[in-house]
Amino acid sequence: MTMTTELPGGGASSAGVTEAKGFRASGVTAGLKPSGRPDLALIVNDGPLQVGAAVFTTNRVQGAPVKWSRQAVSDGVVSAVVMNSGGANVSTGAPGFQDAHSTAERVGAAVGVSAGDVVVGSTGLIGERLPREILLSGVDQAAAALDPNGGYAAAVAIMTTDTVPKTSHIGVPGDDGDWTVGGMAKGAGMLAPALATMLCVITTDAVVDAAAADAALRAATARTFDRIDSDGCMSTSDTVVLMVSGASGVRPDPAGFLAALESVCADLARQLVADAEGANHDIAITVSGATSEAAAVAVGRAIARSNLFKTAIYGNDPNWGRVLAQVGTVPEEVAPFDPDEIDVTINGVQVCRAGAGYADRKLVNLAAARLVTVFVDLHAGDAIATVWTNDLTHAYVSENSEYST
Repeated sequence: MTMTTELPGGGASSAGVTEAKGFRASGVTAGLKPSGRPDLALIVNDGPLQVGAAVFTTNRVQGAPVKWSRQAVSDGVVSAVVMNSGGANVSTGAPGFQDAHSTAERVGAAVGVSAGDVVVGSTGLIGERLPREILLSGVDQAAAALDPNGGYAAAVAIMTTDTVPKTSHIGVPGDDGDWTVGGMAKGAGMLAPALATMLCVITTDAVVDAAAADAALRAATARTFDRIDSDGCMSTSDTVVLMVSGASGVRPDPAGFLAALESVCADLARQLVADAEGANHDIAITVSGATSEAAAVAVGRAIARSNLFKTAIYGNDPNWGRVLAQVGTVPEEVAPFDPDEIDVTINGVQVCRAGAGYADRKLVNLAAARLVTVFVDLHAGDAIATVWTNDLTHAYVSENSEYST
């Protein structure tokens, strides 16, 4: 099978969730944000299949929408997804859960599906209830505005500190017909596994059953969203939903479906990193020569979570010693290696060989481009993995110190 991305990347070039057949979406201004910007998105699956799967945050403090949606998706059926920005509905007690329940009921009544098949997602400030009547009125507006081309509007409506909407899709041709995977996501801060802080909806018109959809989504997110780590802060609201309409009539082989799904997830994950709060650099940390993929990920994540390393990159300082120091924090039982065998290459310049200085760090030009590449070779095995992060800037501190004020 040959895969081609019809309109790669994000922005207005992709309608995201409505690129796949069998879906309608909308994004409206319900009035949840003081700014008056769009704040409520609705995506409806018109079938013929109503298959769904989802993965959620592993934070022990979880929002009411996450608690509701875990129940809703447990039977493998998702008919609609409603998501709002302007408030996370986290730590709001029983009334907050009832708000999520009422939202699902209103969606069900508006589009003719069971409330128990409606996934709910919310993002914004923690600890404050959403104004229920405004929220429910917004659901009615969104239902009235549903459009087969409404995916981009839906992506705009879930933005919080994002500066741009994130959409992506891939079209897959085949002998039996063409099929598509599309998606949208939001997230610019609190980006850390599990999942990274996001609301994300992925759609496909391929024919996929519930068990296969769940397995593919978990595999794809593990290698994409779970490998971005902007600031080491885990959200309470992470939700990634896969909706399957089957409208193409094409049943792809499992490997082909996973490849397409992972491609869209990877593109959206990169867009999240590229829009990270206050960031000047996107940083790809690739760890090779590890004894296992898990070991490579652990080493990459240790580097990605170093404020010393991230501030050095912000200051255009290729301080490889900070990379080595973080590698050394990973327990031996997690990632066995000999510290005297480690190589470090930054933007193509090998600044460390066999655990000691090599090329002059002045040869590394971090200011030349937004992308910074860091390669660490442990020389302990054959496994490799890449973790994405960004630099730590004054702008990030300013934005997050003023978030609730």
